Amino acid sequence: MATVEDILLPDIGDFSDVEVIEILVAPGDRIEAEQSILSLESDKATIEIPAPLAGVIRALKVKIGDRISQGDLLMTLETDGAGSEEAPSKETSAEGQSAQAAASERGAGPATTRPTAPAPASPQAPRSTPPRTPSSGETISVVLPDIGDFADIPVIEVLIAPGDRIEVDQSLLTLESDKATMEIPSPYAGVVEELAVKAGDTLNQGDLVLTLRTEGEVGSGEPIATAAPMAANTAEELEAPPGPASSAKRAPGESERRPAPVLPRPEDMAAIAKGRKAHASPAVRRFARELGVDLTFVKGSGPKGRVLKDDVQGFVKQALAQGAPTGAGTALPFALPAVPEVDFAKFGPVEVTELSRIKKLSGRHLHRSWISVPHVTQFDEADITSLEDFRKGQKMQAAEKGIKLTFVPFLLKAVATALNRMPVLKASLTADGEALVLKHFTHIGVAVDTPQGLVVPVVRDVDKKGIFALAAELSELGEKARAGKLLPGDMQGGCFSISSLGGIGGTAFTPIVNAPEVAILGVSRATTKPVWNGQSFEPRLMLPLSLSYDHRVVDGADGARFTSLLGELLGDLRQLLL
Repeated sequence: MATVEDILLPDIGDFSDVEVIEILVAPGDRIEAEQSILSLESDKATIEIPAPLAGVIRALKVKIGDRISQGDLLMTLETDGAGSEEAPSKETSAEGQSAQAAASERGAGPATTRPTAPAPASPQAPRSTPPRTPSSGETISVVLPDIGDFADIPVIEVLIAPGDRIEVDQSLLTLESDKATMEIPSPYAGVVEELAVKAGDTLNQGDLVLTLRTEGEVGSGEPIATAAPMAANTAEELEAPPGPASSAKRAPGESERRPAPVLPRPEDMAAIAKGRKAHASPAVRRFARELGVDLTFVKGSGPKGRVLKDDVQGFVKQALAQGAPTGAGTALPFALPAVPEVDFAKFGPVEVTELSRIKKLSGRHLHRSWISVPHVTQFDEADITSLEDFRKGQKMQAAEKGIKLTFVPFLLKAVATALNRMPVLKASLTADGEALVLKHFTHIGVAVDTPQGLVVPVVRDVDKKGIFALAAELSELGEKARAGKLLPGDMQGGCFSISSLGGIGGTAFTPIVNAPEVAILGVSRATTKPVWNGQSFEPRLMLPLSLSYDHRVVDGADGARFTSLLGELLGDLRQLLL
């Protein structure tokens, strides 16, 4: 007999308020016990949560971006009765829950039992005292600690380099098993003398990671070989037989306060080794391997640029449609020669700094757009003298509503009107290049300059919103962008882009089309110029416009008509009402 069960987040250790970064199932899907249903990401680990029961999903209660803790409702599941026998009863003893939590934190993946309520944290035994404390200047070997029932775990990221000075609990490297990604911390402070591992190596407990020259009083209170990974140990794990470097057995019932996770420092991230792997969950990596896809070439659309299953599928479809091999990366019908490497140190002092993740991702996308889209740029000017006078007259009214009224909302409104009158400029080519996708919506991306690089949040339904509403939304998106809090959905779905450099300067530039869009508008600084009115010259505020477009879709005549129409709309706001 079918029953409806509530599926709750099980005990995942000393983690709470963990972000949902990927949902692997949907309402109506039939799932099996132990099948991964969603991925969570904390500061130090990525965890996949398995289903405790088999059945059909009736409703999802979480979405990407939610933050959840133990006991939170994930979904409702209709079971057929047979699978429920595998699940523990609601009267599962506290000892059973504690044992399952211990098994989870040893590395066997999150607990698969559906808890009825958040279980109290298991008491923690104090860490053992090392046989000795290294003296300052001593060279010691740091080996992989006990990380549970895992073997041959791949190294996907090395976070330090020889010569780096590291602190206690600073992340050294990242490992990835079938179900979890974990960072390994340093048990001591000191200077890295030599690295014994690289990205792609596989490690086991006791393997040498690096040699470290200690500095000052160490006092970490942990032996080298038993430094725990960032996931907290349970009492059961602490009482397990010690690893290669022996440690005294912990007394049950004793507890200690755990240090807060140590976030990677900027200098740590700058030292990340070459060849780091793409950001993806174990399930997505397995799916990509089955299809023969190199994730290095796949652009992630998930949080923090994470590669999702849909991204892999989309990459394969695009590669097949364009006839390029799956690992070709650019999926183009030609290959460019590699840029020759030059040793600039021969000519003078140099410094190498790592590009931000945003610049790496946007750089690959812009390069692909530049070499795959036949660009044409149309230059024009718009007389915004009357518009600017009107804007200044409305600034006080906007300020009373807590809104900063800039020129961009007016530009957005005029562009949206022009796009609706000339919809070819907000269309997209199909993947095979044989047809146009005409969009009956007007979502416009606005480029925002941030310390990490350029991002393009999308303002939706611009044609249906007023100037004040657009100004408020632009301000909110700008703040989120500069704080690094934009979600993937905030940057998707655009049909046209605007890049405004008016606040910085310049007279004109050639923006790169943000494919699969077919056009982008660049705006430079407005200047006052003498303009002939038929009888005399008069000063007018002129705005430079630079429209780049895909010549496969937009003809030169349409490009010129668009900038002319936009100039008329900006020159007389009353035309926006027609």
